[in-house]
Amino acid sequence: MNQPRLTQIDHLVLTVSDIDTTIAFYRDVLGMEHAPFVVADGSTRHALRFGPHKINLHLAGAEFDPKARAPSPGTADLCLLTDADLDKWQAHFAATHTRIEEGPVPRSGATGPITSLYVRDPDGNLIEISVPQPVAPPRADRS
Repeated sequence: MNQPRLTQIDHLVLTVSDIDTTIAFYRDVLGMEHAPFVVADGSTRHALRFGPHKINLHLAGAEFDPKARAPSPGTADLCLLTDADLDKWQAHFAATHTRIEEGPVPRSGATGPITSLYVRDPDGNLIEISVPQPVAPPRADRS
C-alpha cells in the first residue's frame, strides 16, 4: 500500500500576547498583509498573509480549539525567504528600529544554501530572513 503524501503547508499558527502589536510588526516590519477572516460561528479571527502563505494568530489564553498542547508566545522559530538583498533588509530594519540578532550568516535551507539575518518579533519569536544561494555545480573528476 502506498503511503499518502503531503504537498504543502496551508497555514501555521502563532500564539501571541497582543494581536494588534503582532499585526503591526509583521505588517510594518516584514511587509505582510493583515487578513481578518470570518469563521463558521460568525466570529472574526486574524491572520497575516504574504504571497500564498498565511499565519493565523491566536491570542494567548484565548486560543481556538483544537490547539497545540502547550501554546505559548515566543516559542516559534520561522525562516522566511526573500528575493531582496539582505543589505536592503538591514537598512529597513535600521529604519524600523528592529534589532538584528545575528547575520548575515550562511545557513542550510530546505532546498539548499541560504544566507540569513535573524530578528525577533514582539513576543520573542525568532524570525530568520533568508536569501537562497546558488548551488555550485559538482566539480568534474579529473582523475
